[in-house]
Amino acid sequence: MNIICFGDSNTYGYDPRGYFGGRYDGDNRWVDILAAETGWTVCNMGQNGREIPAAAPAFPANTDLLIVMLGTNDLLQGRSPEQAAERLERCLVGISLDRSKILLIAPPPVALGAWVPSPQLIDDSRTFARLCQDLAEQMGIRFADAGRWDIPLAYDGVHFTEQGHRTFAIKLLEELK
Repeated sequence: MNIICFGDSNTYGYDPRGYFGGRYDGDNRWVDILAAETGWTVCNMGQNGREIPAAAPAFPANTDLLIVMLGTNDLLQGRSPEQAAERLERCLVGISLDRSKILLIAPPPVALGAWVPSPQLIDDSRTFARLCQDLAEQMGIRFADAGRWDIPLAYDGVHFTEQGHRTFAIKLLEELK
């Protein structure tokens, strides 16, 4: 299986403990854990700070599964959950893969922390997850809500801890079975 994981810093494996934006090692990044546990070819297209792109990038035709998890940075940059969901819809509609090959994951809700000063952002992240589910149903694509997976977050309220990456990988593997 050829899997592409398209997302932001939590897909990339950003380690918030380092000042210069390093990464957790491969044993502690959900994308790499997924590859190790399954033997699949898994391409990590996570990027720190990535917001939902205005247009979908081209993905290889031999992609068996495209996992998309985006939206947190859009909310942190001041977009409403509705605005972020509209951007996400425009992006997803432009993906040329068969819809059965797309898995949309709603990011886990943020928590109060160094990057999340207001409870409104937490509410917005929960609202965004519901809008993602509605969008997936409308488009006929697969959906998972990482908000139900109890992902441990770092002090910043946004990024997964190493345990958070392991938990995410375990729950994603359950979802894919």
